[in-house]
Amino acid sequence: MVFGNIRDLKDFSWLESQVRKCFDYAQAHDLLSYEKGSHPIEGDDLFVNIVEYTTTTAGNRFWEAHRQYLDLHFMLRGPEQIDVNFIDNMEQKEFVEKDDFLPLEGDPNCSVILNAGDFLLCYPKDAHRTAVQVGGPAAIKKAIFKIKI
Repeated sequence: MVFGNIRDLKDFSWLESQVRKCFDYAQAHDLLSYEKGSHPIEGDDLFVNIVEYTTTTAGNRFWEAHRQYLDLHFMLRGPEQIDVNFIDNMEQKEFVEKDDFLPLEGDPNCSVILNAGDFLLCYPKDAHRTAVQVGGPAAIKKAIFKIKI
């Protein structure tokens, strides 16, 4: 996983070209004005899901990982805590192929807090639990780029 802020992109020049394409897209489009839902960029190979929700306690959330797509969480309006661990440290449930969803159970190894401009890139071995509140519930808006691998 990779955690950073879009203002520091020069420090991430080593990232895959498809990931860098997401940042270029974010800088060229006003994602904050996008409606909730899925927005195609390059068909099924690259698209962005815009989500809005209220964060909650970790106990109300679930763990997940993905095999077919990288997840690039890009915070538009926060804050949101995302708990992370490696899938090999967790109990893996049955993979749901049609949804590219690997449910998991376990405890966090650590957490990151995303505020506007922050991002978290999750690879297939990176378990993540999103929508965890920071101090208390907050309404957030986030872009989740889905990058086919």
